[in-house]
Amino acid sequence: MFARRHPVLFSLLVMWAIGAIVIISIALLFFLGKSEPSLSFGEKVGVVEIKGVITDPKPVLAHLRSLRRNKDIKAIVLRINSPGGAVGPSQEIYEEVKKTTRVKTVVASMGAVAASGGYYVGAAADHVMANPGTITGSIGVIAKFPNVEELFKKIGISANVLKSGEYKDVGSPLRKMTDEEKELLQSFLGNLHEQFIRAVAEGRKIPEEKVRAIADGRILTGEDAKKLGLLDSLGNLEDAITLAAKLAGIEGEPSVFYVKEKKFSLLEYIFGSSLTEMLGEITSEAFHYGYLWTPARE
Repeated sequence: MFARRHPVLFSLLVMWAIGAIVIISIALLFFLGKSEPSLSFGEKVGVVEIKGVITDPKPVLAHLRSLRRNKDIKAIVLRINSPGGAVGPSQEIYEEVKKTTRVKTVVASMGAVAASGGYYVGAAADHVMANPGTITGSIGVIAKFPNVEELFKKIGISANVLKSGEYKDVGSPLRKMTDEEKELLQSFLGNLHEQFIRAVAEGRKIPEEKVRAIADGRILTGEDAKKLGLLDSLGNLEDAITLAAKLAGIEGEPSVFYVKEKKFSLLEYIFGSSLTEMLGEITSEAFHYGYLWTPARE
């Protein structure tokens, strides 16, 4: 009856109701995406994942701090599936792992790949575990500087560069690199390499010379890495969780809390994680240098 007497008002009410449902649904998705699931009572092992190319350390840093402050979390497993990434972010995560080991037990669990920066971040843990066939090691720094000078000549493009210092445009793709520039960049990379070596030596508590002997960028299997002292033991994720619980004094089978991403992404919700991974790959190509293992990009 109401709809027949007041068709316009009825239509507005229907539209308002639909709009309210849509807004509430989006709000729920937003808050569910941002919030972590509530923890049940009891002692637990928290699992923080590092996946893909390391570009933005903020989520991992936040997760480590959150688990470090949570009284129910007695130990943390850092699950790594990463070929490495940018130098700064890798170092930030390494330092946060070090801070966390002063408060709680941290076990690094390496999955398919934990190479270069992926190994770097795990080296600070109390215990490092990998599968026998995990690709790890690759202790080194890589830098790539493409040169399009000849291509530009062919298509008739030139560029004028004004600079305040001799080395301001070092690595420019518009011209060949001079010997002096190569020497400068090699020295720069050498310093980053030494930082990597010192971090591994400190985290693994082994002499720097022992690390330096294998810090030539070579990749290693988990089995070989263990023989060289870069790992403590071989095992899968479940083994790492069990060990973390044991080291933390948790009796019986441990409860496990998997940290989920706080950030809500509508694009990822619609298209899935493949979009995020693709964007990460695109971002990685923008690096001029990094602690990154790149087997198929040469």
